[in-house]
Amino acid sequence: MHAYRTHNCVELRAEHVGQEVRLSGWVHRKRDHGDLVFIDLRDHYGITQIVTDVSGPAFAAIESLRSESVVTVTGNVIARDPAAVNPNLPTGAIEVRAAQVSVQSAAHELPMPVFGDAEYPEEIRLRYRYLDLRRERLHKNILLRSNVIASLRRRMIGQGFTEFQTPILTASSPEGARDYLVPSRVHPGRFYALPQAPQMFKQLLMVAGFDKYFQIAPCFRDEDARADRSPGEFYQLDFEMSFVTQDDVFAAIEPVLHGVFEEFADWEGKGRSVSPLPFKRIPYRESMLKYGNDKPDLRNPILITDVSEHFKGSGFSRFASMVEAGDVVRAIPAPNTHEKSRKFFDDMNAWAQSEGFPGLGYATQKDGVFGGPIANNHGQEGMKAIADALGLGPNDGIFFAAGKEAQAAKLAGLARTRAGEQLELIDSARFEFCWIVDFPMFEADEDTGKIDFSHNPFSMPQGELEALESKNPLDILAYQYDIVCNGVELSSGAIRNHRPEIMYKAFEIAGYTQHEVDTNFAGMINAFKFGAPPHGGSAPGVDRIVMLLADEPNIREVITFPMTQKAEDLMMQAPSFVNDKQLKELHIRLAPGVTPQ
Repeated sequence: MHAYRTHNCVELRAEHVGQEVRLSGWVHRKRDHGDLVFIDLRDHYGITQIVTDVSGPAFAAIESLRSESVVTVTGNVIARDPAAVNPNLPTGAIEVRAAQVSVQSAAHELPMPVFGDAEYPEEIRLRYRYLDLRRERLHKNILLRSNVIASLRRRMIGQGFTEFQTPILTASSPEGARDYLVPSRVHPGRFYALPQAPQMFKQLLMVAGFDKYFQIAPCFRDEDARADRSPGEFYQLDFEMSFVTQDDVFAAIEPVLHGVFEEFADWEGKGRSVSPLPFKRIPYRESMLKYGNDKPDLRNPILITDVSEHFKGSGFSRFASMVEAGDVVRAIPAPNTHEKSRKFFDDMNAWAQSEGFPGLGYATQKDGVFGGPIANNHGQEGMKAIADALGLGPNDGIFFAAGKEAQAAKLAGLARTRAGEQLELIDSARFEFCWIVDFPMFEADEDTGKIDFSHNPFSMPQGELEALESKNPLDILAYQYDIVCNGVELSSGAIRNHRPEIMYKAFEIAGYTQHEVDTNFAGMINAFKFGAPPHGGSAPGVDRIVMLLADEPNIREVITFPMTQKAEDLMMQAPSFVNDKQLKELHIRLAPGVTPQ
């Protein structure tokens, strides 16, 4: 018999009754019934119930065990009494009567229990992450992550992509987020940077003559945490293709994402549907108007409409004067709110103010009659014209966001989401994908008017060099695209600018000299001068994909060892101070006032 186990803790069934077996695992839960003691023994695979009575040879050892101690149990498989069968447990028809128990590792008193679903403070969970990972929900999430990555890799290879690895120690880039820097020991005063993404390397692979590249790539950015963004590091399905148009990129990645989401849509019995292929495409400007952002949740049926024209010369002087001054008014339907009290609308206005906006206007409606200050001043006929433009029913209210276009769009988008949640309009049993396309190549700073890149400086402008030389920069669109699922941006991508003369011109419009381009992006611009194919790609975020499939509100719940929001690893106590010898080797001296503690 094996020293530790003949079976794992999910394998035993009724057909094993009468067999002598050996199991190893953690004491998940212990129940002492006086003359009987039961243990739920847990390993990576599942749980088996162990039993012993007061006269049994293992009784003393089992009775003294603490939860989470690691033990090896030898005994006979017996059938449970019919009344004690647990249909929710794969091993619920049997139990093992313990004949011998060996303690492999006794557990001390736990800082947090593993059994149960109680919530614990983030600091405790992250400091003792190895205990947190033993808990059923988190353990399943990490297994889901592994299975999703395996599925992504299998599907990418099936689409003809080849996996390559790109460097981790590279050069700092002046574009993008803040780099993590690594000092060089052999080159005093010089630093490597951890890659924010393998962007330049994957493009150089295309220049090198490879056709379809991918990798599950680690990326490093020194940026603040959010619910859908982990500080420090994250992983993405990075891919690039040569001799492709935007349509070719979409056609390659859509089946991969659709297939993965369909494969795991029923995870934990959730039975969710996935939007059909091909995914919907929404121009950036349309998305900003209808949804108030560039990552719309299409499960929410509410659509935003610009109603500025309706308030020109209106009796509602506040909106009329704002429109006259060049501001806009956006309307957000509030379906079937005729039975809602005025408090519902006032609470939405208070919420908008708590978000830093001046307020959120509204008009109620019941049986076709509008109410509220805006309706009283704008008039029933004027309100009906707005309702008709929005396609409203006789019991649908309206919220209004007014101000400069960017501010009004932002408030309208947030209000659309909040109204959808408050009115329970969002279908949680769906995954709705879309592409956001036709991003503007450039934008103007509101204060200075300076032209700068709006999204990705290395994208190909639509119209190429001719557009850059003849069009107003703010009218130029780029072959840039984002893929969005349920309001979560999974990735940005683009058809790349592979021609040096177009790149120089694009950067010139944004205020960069040719010398600055040659200095800051030397590796790529020099490579393009030796023949570069048209190419493009994207990089869907693995962490965000798993977060959506696991139905978790925070990305930390699908990462094995995440950091805190302040980018600290409480378990390994990183970042940490290093000793003087290490600093000296790296030619680094701490700034005055910074003292190792």
